Amino acid sequence: MRPTNAIETLARFAAGFATTPMPRAVAHAAQRAVIDWYASLYPGLDMPAVQLLERTLSEDFDRGACHLVGKGAGRAATARAAALYHGTAAHAAELDDSFRDAMIHPGASTIAAALAVAQATNARGPAFLRAVVLGYEISTRIGVVMGPAHYRHWHNTGTVGSFGAAAAAASLLQLDELATAHALALAATFTAGLQQAFRYESMAKPLHAGRAAEAGVLAAQLAARGMRSTLDMLDGEAGLGRAMSDGPNWSTIGATLGREFHITRLTFKNHVGCGHTFAAIDGALALRREHGFTHADIERVHLGVYRPTLDIAPHVEPREADQAKFSLHYMVATALVHGSVRLAAFEPARLNDAATRALMGRITKALDPAVDAAFPGRRGARVEVDLCDGRRFVRLQSDRKGDPQLPLSDTDLEDKLVELAAPAIGEPVARALIARIWALDEDAPLP
Repeated sequence: MRPTNAIETLARFAAGFATTPMPRAVAHAAQRAVIDWYASLYPGLDMPAVQLLERTLSEDFDRGACHLVGKGAGRAATARAAALYHGTAAHAAELDDSFRDAMIHPGASTIAAALAVAQATNARGPAFLRAVVLGYEISTRIGVVMGPAHYRHWHNTGTVGSFGAAAAAASLLQLDELATAHALALAATFTAGLQQAFRYESMAKPLHAGRAAEAGVLAAQLAARGMRSTLDMLDGEAGLGRAMSDGPNWSTIGATLGREFHITRLTFKNHVGCGHTFAAIDGALALRREHGFTHADIERVHLGVYRPTLDIAPHVEPREADQAKFSLHYMVATALVHGSVRLAAFEPARLNDAATRALMGRITKALDPAVDAAFPGRRGARVEVDLCDGRRFVRLQSDRKGDPQLPLSDTDLEDKLVELAAPAIGEPVARALIARIWALDEDAPLP
């Protein structure tokens, strides 16, 4: 008998998952992810990249079976356009969830694709949640196998994200095992997203998530109509593993499927910006709280971090908001000066704040071998603060607030959505949205 390849293993799980009772804790985790997705979406709608995309997609709006959420609520769109638009917006403000071991933001594309196809098929809440869970489980496992070698050059949210979107869309289209396998194989040929897109300029970065959502929807739609692809697109001689990683071992990709659910171990952002900077922010703020100093008391801050923090958040003197979100110097300095890193941190007045800019000049950074060795399973930082009076404080921040070890509560996530959505839709509507999400497992309509 021919050995089963990786895509067939994933498709077999998907087919069985369609009729398997979903544990309550897993459904709850999916609802938490959806709340966080909406919290990330609303501020993303105001980002320049999303506004440009909206104008560019004008011919794909005002028709189709889907409708837009946010400020344009109710506006019609095709499924692919809705997935592209919402997936881009959900990633644009740098507030979306992540799964550390796969180095991916799975929610932006998976939930955007699931929502689009759920709207197009008139699906109810439970089917939508099941599709979301399936997309997370499949995409994160592919990301884990692809490993750090893939992450050196590729943006997993754009590449691996297309599989989560395809799996979610296939679930809602009720594809059988073979058609789901072909949907995943077709998604493999659409994977894209280079890290160079945000090493120095990040406007294109959210498009990676949007395109992954669109690609997954298209792949599932094509498979539903009979389109076929080579099924060893992950593990074949010229497949994804060899082309975009270091020839990883796919043999265990299904080992924990259905027993361990990755969606229950997500990281939800507690700050705005690049997540690779968050441990340093948390560590610096913890030292400030514990020892009562202010930014004016600081002579020097040294940050020991893991390699991707240096590569992906390299800007020492960011010129504008997009660069500031990927500046370790700016993120830590503004936290120490102002006490937090929220949306206001990227307004012009704050970007040019004299105290923040002065402190940035007193911050140094370097690779910390111990912190780097723990990556990607732990996203830590070593923070050293020297004060002008000669005192020195050191803290190893092994995890970020929002990581599974330091999780945000349900109330934290609700507050995040209200804070970020209320400026666009008002607090009563935001709280009503939360209530509808918590009811999705009870055969409720979509939010």
